[in-house]
Amino acid sequence: MNTKKITFKNIAWDNAGILLFPSDFDDKKKYPAIISMHPIGSCKEQTAGNVYGKALAEAGFVVLAFDASFQGESEGSPRYIENPLLRTEDVRYAIDYLETLPYVDTDKIGILGVCGGGGYSLNIAMTERRIKAVVSITGVNFGRLLRDGFAGGSPMEVLGNVTKQRSAEVAGAALLTINMLPDSVHAGKEAGIKDIDILEATDYYKTSRGQAPGGATNAVYSNMAAGMGWDAFHLSETLLTQPILVVIGDKPGGFGAYRDGFEIVRRAASAKKELVIIEGYSHYDLYDQPEPVQQALEKVIPFFRENL
Repeated sequence: MNTKKITFKNIAWDNAGILLFPSDFDDKKKYPAIISMHPIGSCKEQTAGNVYGKALAEAGFVVLAFDASFQGESEGSPRYIENPLLRTEDVRYAIDYLETLPYVDTDKIGILGVCGGGGYSLNIAMTERRIKAVVSITGVNFGRLLRDGFAGGSPMEVLGNVTKQRSAEVAGAALLTINMLPDSVHAGKEAGIKDIDILEATDYYKTSRGQAPGGATNAVYSNMAAGMGWDAFHLSETLLTQPILVVIGDKPGGFGAYRDGFEIVRRAASAKKELVIIEGYSHYDLYDQPEPVQQALEKVIPFFRENL
């Protein structure tokens, strides 16, 4: 498969991306394009690029997998900001870039996101009408996840701690960057963690299974307030009208993709919407395990072909 490393302009910095092309790519032709958004704490080289992006390019689409601002190889300082408002705005600039490519059919742009990227993809489609179809792979509503305790406490406890940390940093304290996962599966179990999603995330991100230099799983703590007050599905009953395909596994874990999948399909205003449940598999199985990924792609590829 042909690939090309690129950059595109954002508000005041550049984002790094990879274009993936069909094997018979001809730059004189026009192709439907798909943006592939990586999970929270991930990067373009992981599941969004090397699994779903690769498969979609092999199916005949031009795919853009890119690193979120402040993450991976993209610019922006400080590093490791996970801000849903910035993450979704990244997509607008990615589409601006796609519109400059003569071989992209700009009336046929879709988006796919994995985990937090799935929630972001559904959210940005509400107001970015250049997106014509949306796929969420085990998508998670990041704001709901934070409010449910992933940030380390109740919402008001976390917001109080974030406020104190931000004030301390303004006064000269060192920037606090937290790692969202334990150092290893063993360390997680030793600490009493039993949740399947956290343990499998650690297995994916911190072993040779999925580890990549840009997938740091870090976050700047003093910037977490924006995420705490954000809701991926806000106004979906009114604004989310594009065709959507939501894929989840039936082994639920603490990140909540199972419940979020049911919720967004129920709430979306889309006339065409489908929830696909891959039986016997978990959130992280859908990142890279051949059987559940293949089952997902058997729905995803025809969906994009039909709606782009």
